Amino acid sequence: MASWYDHPQYFDMVFRDETAAEVRFFEQAFSRFGDGKIVRLLEPGCGSGRLVAEMAAKGYELTGVDLSQPMLDYLGRRLRRRGLCAELRCEDMTAMQFEEAFDAAFCTFNTFRHLVDEQAALMHLRNVASLLRPGGLYILGFHLIPLDADPECTERWKAKHAGTTVHVTLKVIDFDRKKRREMLRVAVKAEKKSGSVERIRSEFPLRIYTPAQAKKLLAKVSDLYEIAGIYDFDYDIDEEREFDNDLTDALFVLKRR
Repeated sequence: MASWYDHPQYFDMVFRDETAAEVRFFEQAFSRFGDGKIVRLLEPGCGSGRLVAEMAAKGYELTGVDLSQPMLDYLGRRLRRRGLCAELRCEDMTAMQFEEAFDAAFCTFNTFRHLVDEQAALMHLRNVASLLRPGGLYILGFHLIPLDADPECTERWKAKHAGTTVHVTLKVIDFDRKKRREMLRVAVKAEKKSGSVERIRSEFPLRIYTPAQAKKLLAKVSDLYEIAGIYDFDYDIDEEREFDNDLTDALFVLKRR
């Protein structure tokens, strides 16, 4: 079994349908909440770089950071094919260093939950704050766990591109509310145009957040950020959400103080 993170093309296929809505939301949030012109953008945990590429295509100056070199290599090839430029760094998203401040940053779709303890989560939030100019925005999205969450959740979906069909099964194989950690198994079957089949399986932990736990975490960095807006994964800029127990797909617009 190969690792999911060593095959960025399949990873990318799974999430590409979300790209247009996310990019539209980013620009709407920049317009609604941003101070001054927003040009320099940072994506910690950029993965295969679908968002880096789309924002670069719109004329922004992009920097993508990820710990997976195969992901960054894939993104570099994608950028070259499209005649786009971005700075790519293979480094830890809790200890990034840049000389010039960014106008905004974004990290969506649960990448943040790969930071599996509170120290790492706080280090990341403080690190990003140190890289944003005053008034800069950080758009942070991750799932919150309902109080009645099913610890045996399984999701399945399918994606197609260029003659390849990818079947994905995501299963929670361990759930520990006390330790605030769940272990996920992602199984991928890629059926190629040639008829060959490739199978990939990865297991990795994610940190669990209830709405109350997320609120408590963000309160610890309230000296660095204000919460400018709260949304969900519908990416509708006109539909703000309350920070309550009904919020499960959370999208926070944080503004650097």
